[in-house]
Amino acid sequence: MFDLGQLEHAHRIVGAAMPPTPAHAWPLLAQRLGADVVVKHENHTPIGAFKVRGGLVYVERLQRERAQTSGIISATRGNHGQSLAFAARRFGVPATIYVPHGNSIEKNQSMRTLGANLIEHGEDFQSAREECERHAEREGLELVPSFHRDLVMGVATYALELLRAADDIDVLYVPIGQGSGICGCILARDLLGLKTEIVGVQSTEAPSYALSFAAGTVVKTNSSNTLADGMATRVPDAEALAIIRKGASHIVQVTDDEIADAVRAYWTDTHNLAEGAGAAALAAALQEKSKLRGKRVGLILSGGNIDFDLFWKWIARNENVTAAKALA
Repeated sequence: MFDLGQLEHAHRIVGAAMPPTPAHAWPLLAQRLGADVVVKHENHTPIGAFKVRGGLVYVERLQRERAQTSGIISATRGNHGQSLAFAARRFGVPATIYVPHGNSIEKNQSMRTLGANLIEHGEDFQSAREECERHAEREGLELVPSFHRDLVMGVATYALELLRAADDIDVLYVPIGQGSGICGCILARDLLGLKTEIVGVQSTEAPSYALSFAAGTVVKTNSSNTLADGMATRVPDAEALAIIRKGASHIVQVTDDEIADAVRAYWTDTHNLAEGAGAAALAAALQEKSKLRGKRVGLILSGGNIDFDLFWKWIARNENVTAAKALA
């Protein structure tokens, strides 16, 4: 997809808009996992998620090569759309974003505030994406896919930061939505000549990439009902799947309850708020805890954009119940 020089150039584009995100070793998480742990905090970007990096690289190239473009359009569950809205505003390009009905209220508000024309359509991401494609053709807009070389190269800059700072990571857990994050990690690792094992993470309620990884071909699912909306994918990208099958060791499936436990663990152990997909890497590491003793483990906290209602369900209510039991 790209070479190290191109990745470093992408890092400079991203760096003009935001500083590198921190990578912290948290003692309580290490105690919980029984292993040395490094967390890459992509919840600390200007949009609270890793995808801002891909949006910046994509729109910068578009504006440089085709400044006459009348606008960009894409479909999202939230972080991809926020990324494009952020980058479009930075480079002066109009952005239209499609989301399914029932999408995150806070993410929708964020995209509107960043200047995007937000359109709600369909009951899930796939339906929104198909209508988005029809709109792009009608209006002659630049259709930004969920998986593209520029997006992968952009998000690979977080892996470049992490793996240059911590090149002794044995196992790196990465959530999978449409695949740009894990592909970026795989490609950055290979360009740096490292041997870090990379493990993908999917929801049991949206296992399309896990099923495809096992089958060796694209497997679509009929639903993606996970509360971790950043992983709610029904139709894998074939190019992403090829990279993942070549470069990842395996894919772990985690339940929504396991993700909720990991959200709470991040909150109690680090005082960082993780969205569902952001906590999935920790959920997978906890599931594979017995394999990790004595190893150095990397966790991608890919975003912190969790709706308040879900935060209340997964963290606050649970903590209130725990406190009430303790008082009793």
